[in-house]
Amino acid sequence: MSMSRTSGTGSTGRTTERLVVIGGDAAGMSAASQARRLRGPEELEIVAFERGHFTSYSACGIPYWVGGDVPGRDRLIARTPQEHRERHIDLRMRTEVTEIDVAGGRVRSRDLGSGAEEWTSYDKLVIATGARPIRPDLPGVDAPGVHGVQTLDDGQALLDTLTATEGRRAVVVGAGYIGVEMAEALINRGYEVTVVNRGKEPMSTLDPDMGRLVHTAMEALGITMVDDAEVTKVLTGEDGRVRAVATQDAEYPADVVVLGIGVRPETTLAKAAGLPLGDHGGLLTDLAMRVRGHENIWAGGDCVEVLDLVSGRERHIALGTHANKHGQVIGANVGGGYATFPGVVGTAVSKVCDLEIARTGLREKDAHRAGLRFETVTIESTSRAGYYPGAELMTVKMLAERRTGRLLGVQIVGREGAAKRVDIAAVALTAGMTVEQMTALDLGYAPPFSPVWDPVLVAARKAVAAVRESAG
Repeated sequence: MSMSRTSGTGSTGRTTERLVVIGGDAAGMSAASQARRLRGPEELEIVAFERGHFTSYSACGIPYWVGGDVPGRDRLIARTPQEHRERHIDLRMRTEVTEIDVAGGRVRSRDLGSGAEEWTSYDKLVIATGARPIRPDLPGVDAPGVHGVQTLDDGQALLDTLTATEGRRAVVVGAGYIGVEMAEALINRGYEVTVVNRGKEPMSTLDPDMGRLVHTAMEALGITMVDDAEVTKVLTGEDGRVRAVATQDAEYPADVVVLGIGVRPETTLAKAAGLPLGDHGGLLTDLAMRVRGHENIWAGGDCVEVLDLVSGRERHIALGTHANKHGQVIGANVGGGYATFPGVVGTAVSKVCDLEIARTGLREKDAHRAGLRFETVTIESTSRAGYYPGAELMTVKMLAERRTGRLLGVQIVGREGAAKRVDIAAVALTAGMTVEQMTALDLGYAPPFSPVWDPVLVAARKAVAAVRESAG
């Protein structure tokens, strides 16, 4: 084992600081790139470690690549390792960090090709280790033909299986964002798709009544929905490959299985190093994305917990939008500037074929958990003026706090033009608006784009009435 040269003003006499980044995707490389913009290589040496084959890519785009909407893997890559190196970032691919020595200010890494290990010292450290897919401890779950989908390597492995497999039966385990998006991808590839979901309805990020709308639409697309069912084992054939997924009550034939159960923060290194973790297993940071209690360690992306601006509690949300913002904030602070990440309101959108799904803020159970008293309203409206060609139905559900009328959350399910309307609510939540204030919003109107009263404002008007009635 070798020791890399030390940084700072040690025995080498160098005055250049060294930034070490663990993780070469959105948060890590955004931080490295932003720090490089602010400080040149003569002031700041940057060493980044990435255990995979790719950097700076869109994991959110993998289902659309698998399904054929995106023509090739390279379309998902924003910046290659070589492009980072041309910006004077020492990016070491296929190299895994195995230990963080906080007291010694160093990390141990292993080259996954040669097995060689070394220590690298740091003055500043960024932890951007992302999230890991939840892989249940089930018999047969590691059989050939069973795939998680988190990285480009995972996506390529799944595509290789789809290409080599003669059968056309697929089972998706889980019906969250990954599950419904992968169900669509497999439908697009001509597979018979069964989704096995342990929840009572798909999309647990929605309230069950809104999830029921997703369930109905998915069945209309030819997807077999099996809700309220727990997978007990993965069955294999004589060749060792997957042949079916079993629940307590039934077996579902499968030539390929995709795990879409969700992810957890990848904080194994951080936990071993004694860094602070939250209730959801993510690293805890301050507003500057600095790890709490550690002056020279930052963390961002899917490995951290963030403040929910609506409930006031910490939560874990794995989204590329957040990761890139975290990286920008970290890079600005490492580079000598100052930036903060105030928190989130929990906005997310998805789709399954032509059905659009959106949510922001709190669900009913979130509001109950936070101890809030609230009213809920649900309305149906159209994406355009009802008389204009192409008007599509959408359902909007809104939560408002009793007495104050503060907006707490919005969920939208509908066809074209539905999902991005959630951005209106996201801005209102961030601003702390009441539903009554929302009714006066000056939104754009023309028959091809909206009814005279936008569906979100129709829901706000109904919420105002509900809040007033509860106060009376």
